[in-house]
Amino acid sequence: MNDRKFMLTEEGLEKIKHELNELKTVKRKEIAEKIKSAVAFGEIAENAEYRAVKNEQAFVEGRILTLEKIIENSEIIDRTKNDGTYVSPGSEIVVEDIKKKEKINYTLVDYVESDPGSGKISMTSPIGKAILGKKVGDKVKIRVPAGSLHYKILEIK
Repeated sequence: MNDRKFMLTEEGLEKIKHELNELKTVKRKEIAEKIKSAVAFGEIAENAEYRAVKNEQAFVEGRILTLEKIIENSEIIDRTKNDGTYVSPGSEIVVEDIKKKEKINYTLVDYVESDPGSGKISMTSPIGKAILGKKVGDKVKIRVPAGSLHYKILEIK
């Protein structure tokens, strides 16, 4: 991971800090207990349980390093800098799917806090790239793996 700045919402930064704390205080202890139990099974070289726990430990330690790097290089999105005239990081947007005549709500975030299921889309996603910098009333055509989407921007908060 390079040393780029991560533009996060306050909520996103808190969520990352919470996950980091959980990994350091709870998950590490759980893994230490699992290692003790796995060692009790005997020869480590042929111990599948031990290898599985060590793999889990490596994953958790890697995730801890990643989260620490994100926190260290994070910048809180200042929503006061945008008066709602254009889509920018942290904007809450209402778009209309022109074909389906449906309204969709999105919040534009950095990829580290994206969660498409809850409407948080990455600025680097096809939809995020297409709407970034647009204004209310703008129409965009977005190429996605399933074809193309046609959106009209209705509201920016």
